[in-house]
Amino acid sequence: MFKRQVKTHTREELVDITGIVREALRSDKSEASACMVFIPHTTAGVTINENADPDVKADIISGLNRMIPMDQDFRHSEGNSDAHIKASLLGSSVMVPLENSQLVLGTWQGIFLAEFDGPRTRTVIIKLI
Repeated sequence: MFKRQVKTHTREELVDITGIVREALRSDKSEASACMVFIPHTTAGVTINENADPDVKADIISGLNRMIPMDQDFRHSEGNSDAHIKASLLGSSVMVPLENSQLVLGTWQGIFLAEFDGPRTRTVIIKLI
């Protein structure tokens, strides 16, 4: 298992962590067939999506904000209920198959840490299976 720290810079952003995951794979000598990426946070998530056009990241954040605006009448007193809901929608982990110790991703796909309550330092856990 590998743990890496990722600093986010704004309240909401998608941070490409594909390189961090690939770095962990390079340091492993096992014959794993899958890689789980897990985010142990309740206001951040992880997702796989296009990493070629930065507009996609902005569109995802914008779309989530239209679905779950920050200024709703939430009961949670910390003022970040929207972040909890968005993180729940995306989920806290992804599983990626491996072939010859390489991620099997589509041509345009990348793995993203989705920050919804930043800026913060987030932990990314990478487990090879």
